[in-house]
Amino acid sequence: MWIDTHCHLDAAEFAADRDAVVADAQAAGVACIVVPAVAAANFAAVKECCTHYAGCVAAYGIHPLYTPQAAEADLQTLRDCLSREPAVAIGEIGLDQFVPGLDPARQLHFFVEQLKIARDFDLPVLLHVRRAIDPILRELRRLRVRGGIAHAFNGSRQQAEQFIALGFKLGFGGAMTWPRASHLRALAAALPEEAIVLETDAPDIPPEFVGRGRNAPVFLPRIAESLAELRGVSPVDVANFTTRNACDCLPALIQ
Repeated sequence: MWIDTHCHLDAAEFAADRDAVVADAQAAGVACIVVPAVAAANFAAVKECCTHYAGCVAAYGIHPLYTPQAAEADLQTLRDCLSREPAVAIGEIGLDQFVPGLDPARQLHFFVEQLKIARDFDLPVLLHVRRAIDPILRELRRLRVRGGIAHAFNGSRQQAEQFIALGFKLGFGGAMTWPRASHLRALAAALPEEAIVLETDAPDIPPEFVGRGRNAPVFLPRIAESLAELRGVSPVDVANFTTRNACDCLPALIQ
């Protein structure tokens, strides 16, 4: 069994063939897909996906790239949503220091407030950490939460160990399959197996064998083959430990 811990199944890129996307993933052995929200405006779409498709589970949150459009009232909307709807995590939340033009203070405000919500609801978090690992770690040390996943991790070994010490798993996906991603591949090979979960971030971050095409959860087993090769283990081993790790950091998956 495979678990895709990060897939934006509600995205417009899947509008024309979402049924087939889910069916293909299930046929490939992807038994569970975590669907994170990015803004209050798409909470309903995430809920619809997770209600309609067996094996899909929701996370709700406000993504840092959507903070320019976010309103303070959206934080209460998030609380209200979590009070009504089943969720495995708060997400996708975090900081982004790669995209120009974002207000750092505004990003930080929404991140911190959502960490407080995660703490209040005793939920793990799905973290967007692009070029912002150190400030995220600083806030996680200040506002301790249940743990979660550092999505699309691409930091240093030292930063990885800091996340692990705080109770987090590290998400690896299509970026790891590109031969030029030598640093990321070395991390995937060397980190403790109990620290790693698999993800696609579909429709984004396509693996090398897809090229510039649309990513999809059906590709997760092939992505896992790359991880197996890097670690010198079998795909079955990867399926077992990544599934175990996903259930460990997202306990609602097994409830």
